[in-house]
Amino acid sequence: MGAFVALLRAVNVGGTGKLPMSELKVICEELGFSAVRTYIASGNVVFDSRKSEAAIKAALEKRLEAHAGKPVGVIIRSAAEMAEVAARNPFPKAKPNFTVAIFLDRAPPADTLAGVRARLDEEIRLGRREIYVHYPSGIGKSKLAIAAAKLGTARNMNTVATLAEMAADNGS
Repeated sequence: MGAFVALLRAVNVGGTGKLPMSELKVICEELGFSAVRTYIASGNVVFDSRKSEAAIKAALEKRLEAHAGKPVGVIIRSAAEMAEVAARNPFPKAKPNFTVAIFLDRAPPADTLAGVRARLDEEIRLGRREIYVHYPSGIGKSKLAIAAAKLGTARNMNTVATLAEMAADNGS
């Protein structure tokens, strides 16, 4: 049994994709996941499962599409991977709420940085299956566009740290 984190795309953000976390918890339990816990209302859930990452992703996306009536993207990380994302933050001195990890299903393409548009003072670093972005002037003021991030989902480093702790607690 392993601990996992599921990060849903475009859920409860900007008035779109409404999904109460109590419903997400029930959906996960119906799929056979155990020790299910959600964190804040933006589509974060921690649970234990014997299934593989690919099997979890497929089952959760299929069930969420049936529930929502439209596709809902899901990114999965093991407890160890989530801890690694937190530990590898290339901007450790920056405010954690001004720094995000954009989670992807696979490694960022080699041309990710070349495809960046409207960059001002933002700093960008590539991770294993993440893109890290520090927004010194704040996320709300940024017009940054990263084409490779379109299929991903971002969480600030406070949320990443909390999810890593929750997943570590699940796995123990």
